Amino acid sequence: MHSTPIEETRLLLRGQCLCGAVRYEVEDAFGYAFNCHCSQCRRATGAAFKPFAGIERARLRLEKGASEVSIYGNVAAAHDVHCRRCGSLLYSVVREGAWVHVTMGTLVDAPAIRPQGHLFVGSKAPWFEITDALPQYEEFPS
Repeated sequence: MHSTPIEETRLLLRGQCLCGAVRYEVEDAFGYAFNCHCSQCRRATGAAFKPFAGIERARLRLEKGASEVSIYGNVAAAHDVHCRRCGSLLYSVVREGAWVHVTMGTLVDAPAIRPQGHLFVGSKAPWFEITDALPQYEEFPS
């Protein structure tokens, strides 16, 4: 009798834009998560900060609406992926195109990871006060 190896199962999380035209799946295997307060993230989201979770790009897959995405930035190295219809920022391609920063607000399912700190607090919105106990970094953690 042959025994087959137990296949490793990975939990997939669903995500989508506001209007539902673009949907993705991503493994619940994020390497890190932060709240970014830089001016670019504030402008891209229209919020005081962008909660994001980082994962290797190959672990995210568009399920629906590939023709509905709009790319802002350098296509090869780093760019933001938005829904062309509603404008939702779904994720950012970073680290020379190898990783994505998934905007946690677009996740339908709850990830295991939670933000581990605040980035770019040196340039945070002056009208926003950070009131939690998470570590704060002027830019990136060392």
